[in-house]
Amino acid sequence: MSSSFEKRGWYEWVVTLGGLGRIVPMPGTVASLAACLIASVVAIPIWVVGIVAALGLFTVYLYIKETQGVDPKEVVIDEIVGSWIAVWGHGLSYALPAFLLFRIFDILKPMPVSTVEKRLPGTWGIMADDVVAGCLSNVVLWLLRWAFGLGG
Repeated sequence: MSSSFEKRGWYEWVVTLGGLGRIVPMPGTVASLAACLIASVVAIPIWVVGIVAALGLFTVYLYIKETQGVDPKEVVIDEIVGSWIAVWGHGLSYALPAFLLFRIFDILKPMPVSTVEKRLPGTWGIMADDVVAGCLSNVVLWLLRWAFGLGG
């Protein structure tokens, strides 16, 4: 990695998932897909999501303070948290729809995702918009499952 990676060390490793956010095209999409697949195979407890979200708040704060970034594309820990929320409680067979819904909400940023991103400063906005996108995705997926009689 670059010397800046070595300089920032552990917190850059956390926010970029070991550099993944720097080496792949569409890092948010790649990280989201990986997170949805992992969370659908390994039931991630909600407390783990909370710990990773708190770690994300702290490490993203350090990272954007150092880099003067607003919402750097290489920062993907927020996508991990949002994706885990999107797939939470649905299981492997719903990983792809959870992923697609999350990416739609994360990219298009409908209200309330856009509202949270704009109203919360810095690190809070970076993390919170993905949390809200994940929550919306999860609820919409439950509604779709219920509407189509798929165990919702």
